[in-house]
Amino acid sequence: MTTTPRAASPVDLAAYGPYAPKPKPGATGRPGPAFPGRITVDGSSGFRAEAGRYHLYVSNACPFCQRVTIVRALKGLEDVISVSVLDPMRDGRGWAFREGDGHGLDEVNGFALLSEAYTATEPGFEGHWSVPVLWDKAENRIASNDFRNMSIDVGTAFDQWATNDVDLYPQSLRAEIDELNEFLFDRIHNGPYRCGFAPSQADHEREVRSLFAALDEIEERLASRRYLHGDHLTESDIRLWVTLARFDSVYVTHFKANLRRLVDHPNLWGYARDLYARPEFRSTTDFDQIKRHYFLTHTWINPSNLVPLGPELDWDAPTDRARPDIG
Repeated sequence: MTTTPRAASPVDLAAYGPYAPKPKPGATGRPGPAFPGRITVDGSSGFRAEAGRYHLYVSNACPFCQRVTIVRALKGLEDVISVSVLDPMRDGRGWAFREGDGHGLDEVNGFALLSEAYTATEPGFEGHWSVPVLWDKAENRIASNDFRNMSIDVGTAFDQWATNDVDLYPQSLRAEIDELNEFLFDRIHNGPYRCGFAPSQADHEREVRSLFAALDEIEERLASRRYLHGDHLTESDIRLWVTLARFDSVYVTHFKANLRRLVDHPNLWGYARDLYARPEFRSTTDFDQIKRHYFLTHTWINPSNLVPLGPELDWDAPTDRARPDIG
């Protein structure tokens, strides 16, 4: 293993084809994490929280990754957990490190392809090379690629080094947060993908109606509260927001989830802009990388390889989300 940064060769769909996950036989839906390690304060999980021990591999295009980078920024852990940002473009070789605007090379291990992190951890690994990845620099292996729980671990296990006193997963709300997070994951986060990857017209229409029924529930919930759990920003808000940030720019057109747009939901649109006004949400959002990733890597959905110019959205428009009656 070398620590000299290496750049992967340019994306070449003709040579390598599009990237597609390799599901286990008989598996359905999103592949689960191959390395579901958890980071804990006491190390009982096998991975103790320590300053400087872990390194994040993320893509700015990926909503799961953005959940982690938002939490990292909100907690003030930038000097505690380092990060490398992958090229948003993929071919059959999967995620890669290339120099570019908003992404770069791997300064920790010198990997050119993210798959190298997986084979360094498990020689001969043939599963899904997913992000985010939390690399353990002490053990020289992947500690976790658990997209379901990584943001919770980052938000709770490193408090002694956090520079911001922000509790995104308070004990008193954990049961309620966990319940809502399951709803958000199943009905809203995965909803657009099920719309876009539906195998038939009937399946597509069923998934579209399910997604927008869920959005209507959240629209009503936000009519009387600033955040999903009242006046306290939590893990649930971060999970919802990364989907909303991609909705009109990608999901409405690319996945044909176009019964309505985000901007057609007054409470959701105001809520999304309210969160975007926070620097931790704004600084981790790259709409250009998001659009190029989806429109240029899902070639079976967008064979023309055209990236839409729009939509023109005023994310900086003022909101009234801080008014007393929705606190």
